[in-house]
Amino acid sequence: MRNKQRGQESGSALVYILIAIALLAALTATFMNNSSQQTTSQNTFNTATELNSQINFIRSAIEECVLTYPGGDSVAIGASAQVNNPYPIQPDEPFFTAQAVTPGSSGDNLVKDIRCPGNPGDDADHELIFLGTSGKFLPPAPNYFNDWQYYNGAGGVFFWTETSFSDAFISTAMQKVADQYNECESDIIDATGGVVDIASEGAGVRDVNCANGATCLRIWMKRDGSSDLPDEAACN
Repeated sequence: MRNKQRGQESGSALVYILIAIALLAALTATFMNNSSQQTTSQNTFNTATELNSQINFIRSAIEECVLTYPGGDSVAIGASAQVNNPYPIQPDEPFFTAQAVTPGSSGDNLVKDIRCPGNPGDDADHELIFLGTSGKFLPPAPNYFNDWQYYNGAGGVFFWTETSFSDAFISTAMQKVADQYNECESDIIDATGGVVDIASEGAGVRDVNCANGATCLRIWMKRDGSSDLPDEAACN
């Protein structure tokens, strides 16, 4: 009789132990899930904040240049280098080397290399916008993103950054940023399926695109209505 009673007590104790283990597992899963959601939310917030901060900084620097030198550079305009006057010329424009501007044309079109005309209207002495003497320092692009690039050509003026990372918080952060503008001021370009042209380049002009496998966030400064890209028709 006693053995039977002990067996029942052991069985009951095992049931309680299993229940306790199940409850602990459920609590652990809930905690881990909440912790993961909080981390994702924080990453989204931090990334969106950093993108916004740099976008506003770049926009204000370009706008300051435009307001300070509204006439642009007549030499560049005459040479068809300053397409959307008075917005800064693309850093890789051969005009800089041809006019013996120091430094000459860059090998890329990074935002950090854009310049403002030093003597508008009569001189090609364009000064770097983001330079120590200007008091403006462009910080590195946000984590997971490539350096900001700049375009001034057929279709208008814009700058963009791209990422090859597919983390959910990155795409969410990009969307949060884009949602702060109307559809003609910013857009997200999906090139995960292949290279996507993002400008209407003329003959001999380098390709301007969102790289294969990347997602790009583009911010427009100006549209001139001449773009023939299908996804931009509604904004031209």
